[in-house]
Formats: sequence, C-alpha cells, structure tokens
Amino acid sequence: MLGPAILAASRSDKMRRIVSAAPVTKPVVTRFIPGETVDQVIPIVEDLAHKGLEVTLDVVGEDITTVEQSYAARDAYLELIGRLKELELGERAEMSVKLSMFGQALEGGHELALANVRPVVEAAAAIGTTVTLDAEDHTTLDSMFAIHEELRKDFPQTGCVIQAYLFRTEADARRLAANGSRVRIVKGAYKEPAEVAYQDKGEIDKAYVRILKVLMDGEGYPMIGSHDPRLIAIAQELARKAGRKLDEYEFQMLYGIRSEEHLRLAAEGHRMRVYTAYGTDWYGYFMRRLAEKPANLLFFLRSMITKN
Repeated sequence: MLGPAILAASRSDKMRRIVSAAPVTKPVVTRFIPGETVDQVIPIVEDLAHKGLEVTLDVVGEDITTVEQSYAARDAYLELIGRLKELELGERAEMSVKLSMFGQALEGGHELALANVRPVVEAAAAIGTTVTLDAEDHTTLDSMFAIHEELRKDFPQTGCVIQAYLFRTEADARRLAANGSRVRIVKGAYKEPAEVAYQDKGEIDKAYVRILKVLMDGEGYPMIGSHDPRLIAIAQELARKAGRKLDEYEFQMLYGIRSEEHLRLAAEGHRMRVYTAYGTDWYGYFMRRLAEKPANLLFFLRSMITKN
C-alpha cells in the first residue's frame, strides 16, 4: 500500500526538500549509499573485493535538465573509471548507468545519451570491465534497448536491465537471451500504470520466474537482481537444470541489504555482485529503496523516532 505513495514522493520537489533537511536522514541514507565522492566509495570497493565480492557502481542522479549536466554525468563516470584503473580494480567492478542522467529525456536525447555513454563504455572496456544500462520507467525502454543494441556492436559485453513487472518483459527477455546479452533481471521499482505492468506482488513473482527461466535457457549471461530467498533458491535450481556452471550467471544485491547473504553466496562459489551507489543526488535512489521493501521504510522511520 505504501509503495506507490513513496514512489510518488520520489518525484516530489517538496518531499525532496523535507527529507533532505531532516537531521536523521543522512545517517540512514549511508546504509544504502556509502559516500558522495569517488574518494569515499573506492575504499568500499576495495573492502568488498577483499571479501570475494564484485561490485557494480552507480553514480546517482537522474532528473537532469541541461546538456551541461549530462556532460558532467559522463565525466563523473570517466573519473571513476580512471580511479579503478589506477588501483587495478577493473576486473572486480563494473558500472551501472541510467541514460536519463546522460540526457535521454532532453531534446535530441536519444542521440545525446548514446554520445555520452559511448566514451564511458569504451573507457570501461579499456580497463577490462563493462557497463550495464539500468532500466527506468517504461516510456524510456525502447530508447534504452536501441542504445544497448548499438553499443553491443563494438562492445558485446555491455549489459542491460529488464523489469519483471512489465508485461513486455518476457518478449524482451527472449530477444536478449537469443542474442547472447548480459541481462540483469529485477522486479521493478518505478510507479507504472496497470495498462503496462502487473500490480500484484504474486503476479510479479510469477513473471520473474518465467523470465528467469527464459534467461537461464538462453545464450546470454543472466544476472539475478533479488534479495528474495525464494527467488534465489529458484534461480539456483533453474541454473542447475539449464546446465550452467557457477561462472555462467551471477547474483546481484544492493549495498546495505542482506550483507551476510552476499558473503554466503560468494562462499558457495557463486559470483556475487554488490550494487553500490554514490553521489550527492541520492534522493530518488533512496526513496525507491524505501518503496521496494517495507523493512527499509520501517528502518528509516525507526531511526527518525529514535533520533527525536
């Protein structure tokens, strides 16, 4: 019941100001977003790598309004890649990017986003890693998939994300699985209308399993984005039935959520990647984490009560 309200709040400038100004907010935000700068997040990457975990890094920020901001987003990722190169962390860390941050919603946005993301993908490839294009709301997906297809012509390891709650996703998964793509499957974290997306949690879970089976049986590389113990167990069984080795798929979970499970899966020999966001424009990302799981919201509210 609260999820849609929180997602609506994630787009509200008034709520952004209220939440950002609350004294309790920052210490709670750090549970999910461990830093605002490259210097703050690099030690996190080193620590996770030392524990046998891999990382995907997201420089947060989505609702940009100028071309100059899109260039700044590109340059922030290039700075990150430069630091990963210096520390020889390329093989442990990939990047996740939202094309809205690269100008997708601006005039001429498709071409602008492609022009901005290409040098990031090139630089990532040069240090032995890759980039995954995050999925956003359903109106952006045709552009995202077209950019993904274009980038894969030169950089076939470029990944993309699909969202189980959308009706279109099973067909997208079949296409991507057939052409050998790296695909992260998630449930979905945007407020979508009933005309395009399942609204019932049970229906979303069923769709997730159907789509995951398509990916496991296909030619690509599935990346299971979930904290749900049941879905993790199902993924392991589907991988076994598909004859996949442990290095032919991976699990991905958010930084700060079920950290012990990260270590357990890695200890079992699975590839386990931690989605780690950083940056100053954290509000939208933070609110979607609250919307995804009631326990996250309870954690936030409990902290506010404790502090007051």
